[in-house]
Amino acid sequence: MRNTSRTGEITVAMVMAALVKRGKFLLLPFGDSKRYDLVIEEENGRFLRIQCKTGRLVKGAVGFYPCSVDSRSEKGRCIRKSYRGEVEYFGVYCPDNGKIYLVPIEVVTGWKCTLRVDPTRNHQQKNIHWAQDYEIGSEPQMGDNADLAMPFSFHPFRI
Repeated sequence: MRNTSRTGEITVAMVMAALVKRGKFLLLPFGDSKRYDLVIEEENGRFLRIQCKTGRLVKGAVGFYPCSVDSRSEKGRCIRKSYRGEVEYFGVYCPDNGKIYLVPIEVVTGWKCTLRVDPTRNHQQKNIHWAQDYEIGSEPQMGDNADLAMPFSFHPFRI
Protein backbone atom coordinates (compact mmCIF):
# COMPACT_ATOMS: atom_id res chain seq x y z
CA MET A 1 0.00 0.00 0.00
CA ARG A 2 1.25 3.46 -0.93
CA ASN A 3 2.13 5.70 2.03
CA THR A 4 1.39 9.24 0.84
CA SER A 5 2.50 10.78 4.15
CA ARG A 6 5.94 9.19 3.80
CA THR A 7 6.15 10.31 0.16
CA GLY A 8 5.37 13.88 1.25
CA GLU A 9 7.96 13.76 4.03
CA ILE A 10 10.64 12.65 1.58
CA THR A 11 9.64 15.42 -0.83
CA VAL A 12 9.88 18.10 1.87
CA ALA A 13 13.28 16.75 2.97
CA MET A 14 14.64 16.79 -0.59
CA VAL A 15 13.42 20.35 -1.21
CA MET A 16 14.87 21.50 2.11
CA ALA A 17 18.24 19.90 1.36
CA ALA A 18 18.43 21.58 -2.07
CA LEU A 19 17.58 25.00 -0.61
CA VAL A 20 20.03 24.69 2.29
CA LYS A 21 22.74 23.58 -0.14
CA ARG A 22 22.09 26.84 -2.05
CA GLY A 23 22.64 28.83 1.15
CA LYS A 24 18.99 29.57 1.98
CA PHE A 25 17.76 30.02 5.55
CA LEU A 26 14.65 27.95 6.25
CA LEU A 27 11.85 28.19 8.79
CA LEU A 28 9.36 25.42 9.49
CA PRO A 29 5.80 26.07 10.68
CA PHE A 30 4.68 24.32 13.84
CA GLY A 31 1.96 21.75 13.13
CA ASP A 32 0.01 21.04 9.96
CA SER A 33 -2.50 23.89 10.04
CA LYS A 34 -0.68 26.11 7.51
CA ARG A 35 -1.01 25.80 3.75
CA TYR A 36 2.77 25.85 3.31
CA ASP A 37 5.48 23.37 4.29
CA LEU A 38 8.40 25.74 4.82
CA VAL A 39 9.52 29.34 4.56
CA ILE A 40 12.66 30.90 3.10
CA GLU A 41 14.01 33.95 4.88
CA GLU A 42 15.76 36.11 2.32
CA GLU A 43 18.74 38.32 3.16
CA ASN A 44 16.52 41.43 3.00
CA GLY A 45 14.23 39.97 5.68
CA ARG A 46 11.45 39.00 3.27
CA PHE A 47 9.71 35.65 3.85
CA LEU A 48 8.66 33.34 1.01
CA ARG A 49 6.22 30.48 1.66
CA ILE A 50 6.77 27.16 -0.11
CA GLN A 51 4.35 24.30 -0.58
CA CYS A 52 6.15 21.05 -1.44
CA LYS A 53 4.75 18.67 -4.05
CA THR A 54 5.86 15.36 -5.49
CA GLY A 55 6.20 15.44 -9.27
CA ARG A 56 5.95 12.52 -11.69
CA LEU A 57 7.83 12.19 -14.97
CA VAL A 58 5.39 11.25 -17.72
CA LYS A 59 6.00 11.55 -21.48
CA GLY A 60 8.98 13.87 -21.12
CA ALA A 61 7.48 16.26 -18.56
CA VAL A 62 7.40 16.53 -14.78
CA GLY A 63 3.81 17.03 -13.69
CA PHE A 64 2.47 18.05 -10.30
CA TYR A 65 -0.85 19.22 -8.89
CA PRO A 66 -0.64 22.76 -7.47
CA CYS A 67 -3.74 22.36 -5.34
CA SER A 68 -4.95 20.50 -2.30
CA VAL A 69 -7.68 17.88 -2.54
CA ASP A 70 -10.27 17.46 0.20
CA SER A 71 -12.21 14.22 -0.15
CA ARG A 72 -13.54 14.14 3.41
CA SER A 73 -15.63 17.31 3.80
CA GLU A 74 -18.44 16.35 1.45
CA LYS A 75 -19.28 12.69 0.98
CA GLY A 76 -18.81 11.58 -2.61
CA ARG A 77 -17.00 14.77 -3.68
CA CYS A 78 -13.42 15.88 -4.07
CA ILE A 79 -12.88 19.58 -3.51
CA ARG A 80 -9.76 21.14 -5.04
CA LYS A 81 -8.37 24.29 -3.45
CA SER A 82 -5.78 26.57 -5.03
CA TYR A 83 -2.77 27.89 -3.12
CA ARG A 84 -2.97 31.31 -4.79
CA GLY A 85 -2.37 34.05 -2.22
CA GLU A 86 -1.14 31.49 0.34
CA VAL A 87 2.27 30.53 -1.07
CA GLU A 88 4.87 32.14 -3.31
CA TYR A 89 6.55 28.95 -4.59
CA PHE A 90 6.11 25.24 -5.08
CA GLY A 91 9.07 23.09 -4.17
CA VAL A 92 8.81 20.02 -6.39
CA TYR A 93 10.77 16.80 -6.00
CA CYS A 94 10.54 14.28 -8.82
CA PRO A 95 11.79 10.84 -7.69
CA ASP A 96 11.58 9.59 -11.29
CA ASN A 97 14.51 11.78 -12.39
CA GLY A 98 15.92 12.75 -8.97
CA LYS A 99 15.56 16.49 -9.61
CA ILE A 100 14.25 19.28 -7.36
CA TYR A 101 12.52 22.37 -8.73
CA LEU A 102 11.38 25.72 -7.30
CA VAL A 103 8.38 26.97 -9.27
CA PRO A 104 6.86 30.44 -8.71
CA ILE A 105 3.09 30.36 -8.25
CA GLU A 106 2.74 32.83 -11.14
CA VAL A 107 3.83 30.04 -13.53
CA VAL A 108 1.01 27.79 -12.37
CA THR A 109 -2.29 27.87 -14.23
CA GLY A 110 -5.13 25.44 -13.68
CA TRP A 111 -5.10 22.27 -11.62
CA LYS A 112 -1.95 20.71 -13.09
CA CYS A 113 1.47 22.13 -13.87
CA THR A 114 3.99 20.53 -16.22
CA LEU A 115 7.68 21.22 -16.60
CA ARG A 116 9.15 19.93 -19.86
CA VAL A 117 12.25 17.80 -19.56
CA ASP A 118 12.35 16.61 -23.18
CA PRO A 119 11.42 18.58 -26.30
CA THR A 120 7.84 18.19 -27.49
CA ARG A 121 7.23 15.86 -30.41
CA ASN A 122 5.73 18.70 -32.47
CA HIS A 123 8.67 21.02 -31.58
CA GLN A 124 6.39 23.52 -29.83
CA GLN A 125 8.34 26.31 -28.11
CA LYS A 126 5.64 28.78 -27.03
CA ASN A 127 4.07 28.50 -23.58
CA ILE A 128 6.47 25.76 -22.51
CA HIS A 129 7.89 25.76 -18.99
CA TRP A 130 11.28 24.08 -19.27
CA ALA A 131 12.21 22.08 -16.17
CA GLN A 132 15.85 23.18 -16.34
CA ASP A 133 14.77 26.81 -15.78
CA TYR A 134 13.39 25.90 -12.34
CA GLU A 135 15.87 23.22 -11.26
CA ILE A 136 17.56 23.90 -7.91
CA GLY A 137 19.16 20.54 -7.19
CA SER A 138 19.20 16.80 -7.55
CA GLU A 139 19.34 13.74 -5.34
CA PRO A 140 22.70 13.24 -3.68
CA GLN A 141 24.78 10.53 -5.28
CA MET A 142 27.24 8.21 -3.57
CA GLY A 143 30.37 10.23 -2.87
CA ASP A 144 28.60 13.63 -2.83
CA ASN A 145 29.49 15.85 0.11
CA ALA A 146 32.47 13.73 1.10
CA ASP A 147 33.73 16.69 3.13
CA LEU A 148 30.64 16.35 5.34
CA ALA A 149 31.16 12.65 6.07
CA MET A 150 31.81 11.54 9.64
CA PRO A 151 35.36 10.48 10.49
CA PHE A 152 35.87 6.73 10.15
CA SER A 153 36.32 6.30 13.90
CA PHE A 154 33.00 7.96 14.76
CA HIS A 155 30.53 5.68 16.50
CA PRO A 156 27.14 7.21 17.38
CA PHE A 157 26.62 5.11 20.49
CA ARG A 158 29.98 5.72 22.16
CA ILE A 159 30.24 8.55 24.63
